[in-house]
Amino acid sequence: QVQLVESGGGLVQPGGSLRLSCAASGFTFSNRAMSWYRQAPGKERELVATISSAGDSTFYAEFVKDRFTISRDNAKKTVYLQMNSLKPEDTAVYYCKAHLFPDWGQGTQVTVSS
Repeated sequence: QVQLVESGGGLVQPGGSLRLSCAASGFTFSNRAMSWYRQAPGKERELVATISSAGDSTFYAEFVKDRFTISRDNAKKTVYLQMNSLKPEDTAVYYCKAHLFPDWGQGTQVTVSS
């Protein structure tokens, strides 16, 4: 079955950086676009970024453009989210998801606070 395990979250000060990882298994990783989503307390889950199966095309939500970078390593079956210039409003649980699969991982908490 599809398994997605996110890691790399934590507490960081405004302006800081974090790198999230998502290890995938249970499907042919190199055939699937992958996305990062986030959900803040009291808010709906929202799309942050998407990367194509080959890694040659990306999409970013407007609120993270020029600050976050999505990437993937198909040999390691892992997708990453490099987050720079973090803001308090980036505080959320971050999840990865494989395109067209309904499964979610447990998420990783990112807290941006001084």
